Amino acid sequence: MHDLIVHDFESHVKFCADRPQLNAQLEGWLSQVQSTKRPARAIIAPHAGYTYCGSCAAHAYKQVDPSITRRIFILGPSHHVPLSRCALSSVDIYRTPLYDLRIDQKIYGELWKTGMFERMSLQTDEDEHSIEMHLPYTAKAMERRKFTIIPVLVGALSESKEQEFGKLFSKYLADPSNLFVVSSDFCHWGDWFRYSYYDESQGEIYRSIEHLDKMGMSIIEQLDPVSFSNYLKKYHNTICGRHPIGVLLNAITELQKNGMNMSFSFLNYAQSSQCRNWQDSSVSYAAGALTVH
Repeated sequence: MHDLIVHDFESHVKFCADRPQLNAQLEGWLSQVQSTKRPARAIIAPHAGYTYCGSCAAHAYKQVDPSITRRIFILGPSHHVPLSRCALSSVDIYRTPLYDLRIDQKIYGELWKTGMFERMSLQTDEDEHSIEMHLPYTAKAMERRKFTIIPVLVGALSESKEQEFGKLFSKYLADPSNLFVVSSDFCHWGDWFRYSYYDESQGEIYRSIEHLDKMGMSIIEQLDPVSFSNYLKKYHNTICGRHPIGVLLNAITELQKNGMNMSFSFLNYAQSSQCRNWQDSSVSYAAGALTVH
């Protein structure tokens, strides 16, 4: 038996809040939205600082039903290390400002046995915010129910790898006691991000960004991984969680082949600021939920 390894996220400046303040913030955002798509089997939600995207993310987390959820898979993109596959954490517990979240070592064992995964180093785990920023919201949405988490760092997967991982995760997505949290921001626009697509027929730059994002969101709602890949190839939209989204879409496709009926709806869209000139920059956020019928 290996020693229990605890990963402490409490000290991170990114949360910019002590426990009561963070708890109150999360409660405030969640209280302002409706649970119209409950119970969600999967959600897509952003991973920026809560000041920017906390209210947007609430629209996704409000669809989580803590009474039936027992395992939460968190699929986040790798921002800092080149990764051609997916990676698993090497710790047992993620410590958040609200309470500790335990990693499901049984599921990790099943995934590890496939030979499709590598291990994240502690440094990578420490540096990567795409999973970290979902931990307090996950803790809040579940409010100390008995559950485990399965964090998965998703690399820059080829389309065929997205299919393979989609197929692998589909059996877990089929289980009503599992929830998938797919971590992604949407368009990163401006010189800082080296992306400045602009369709002037849409008017102001921020309108063009919204139109571009909503094109992609509409394709995700159609649950079509091939169309989503084609959209990314055509517009190169800087959706940082495109590979986790691709894995989710491929998992859904696999289940649809077996006759499972699902739908995805986006519930909120926001931008960090409204770009009006070429010196501006912004990041877009979207929150949505997958329901099984």
